[in-house]
Amino acid sequence: MTTEVTEIEATETYDVEGDDLVAKIKELVREGNVRRIIIKNEDGKRLIEIPLTVGVVGAVLLPVWAAIAVIAAIVTNASIEVERVEKADEAV
Repeated sequence: MTTEVTEIEATETYDVEGDDLVAKIKELVREGNVRRIIIKNEDGKRLIEIPLTVGVVGAVLLPVWAAIAVIAAIVTNASIEVERVEKADEAV
């Protein structure tokens, strides 16, 4: 009997105010199972798409944090679309 691990993608959307944008993004990154974060404005237009691969932390994300901070200063309300990866074990 072997166990095959498959990945399941799930998408969630959060509506946040500009002031809370950076804090929410940091919270999502710390969770660790996030594959991609997309920030949209009130009209649904994509402002930035952040692919998060395993091991991307620290100094690599500094330019991204700066861009998120600028977006947070500009937008009143934003939408965060999160693509998560969850592992599902299947016995074969």
